Amino acid sequence: MQSIGLGVRVAGFLLIGSLSLLYLFTRLGEADFGQIGGYTIRAEFSNAGGLKPGSGVELSGVPIGQVTAIQLVGSRSQIALRIRDGIAVQDDAIASIQTKGLLGERYVTISPGGSDTLIQAGGKLRETESPLDLPGLLSVYVNSRQRQNAQKATPPDAQTSDPAK
Repeated sequence: MQSIGLGVRVAGFLLIGSLSLLYLFTRLGEADFGQIGGYTIRAEFSNAGGLKPGSGVELSGVPIGQVTAIQLVGSRSQIALRIRDGIAVQDDAIASIQTKGLLGERYVTISPGGSDTLIQAGGKLRETESPLDLPGLLSVYVNSRQRQNAQKATPPDAQTSDPAK
């Protein structure tokens, strides 16, 4: 009899603990288990490097949705953004791809516009800014420094140092 009571208490404890963990994962991790709602808008970028489906979308620093799809259209990346219901995005808003921290994950941030016209479901953001290519910038900087060092190490021109000429 006592072992049955102990088993029930242990099972109850495990059930409460599992439900608590599930709650924490969904609330703190901002999990979205197929919740229906919201509307989709599109944005085209010349480069969507590092962005992936499931990445966050923020408006003025507040999470408002997520990236649902990325596809190549011509030579540009077309991003589908799922925005929560009740969030209005102006048609002159600017979408840009940012990085959380120095080496963090990529996300889309939308800077609000001043227009009274709103983007409807299925609409497109006209103004976009592609992400900063940090490895490319570092490569250009390193190459320029190497060229400068090579020029400093080159001996002076023989024509200026020869007094006979």
